[in-house]
Amino acid sequence: MSKTNCETCVYYVYDEDYDYYCCDMNLDEDEMCRFMTGSFDNCPYYNLDDEYQLARKQ
Repeated sequence: MSKTNCETCVYYVYDEDYDYYCCDMNLDEDEMCRFMTGSFDNCPYYNLDDEYQLARKQ
């Protein structure tokens, strides 16, 4: 897998209640530890947040 960047992932969302960004996927304990330390390079859940993806198909 290629390297990923959480900031461009569709599952990286802003939580207004806690005032910070978090991963919206249900991560297990090991995955959450890697996410919190910033070493989550090859995320299996990474999905590019491409808002024009649907428009290109038209």
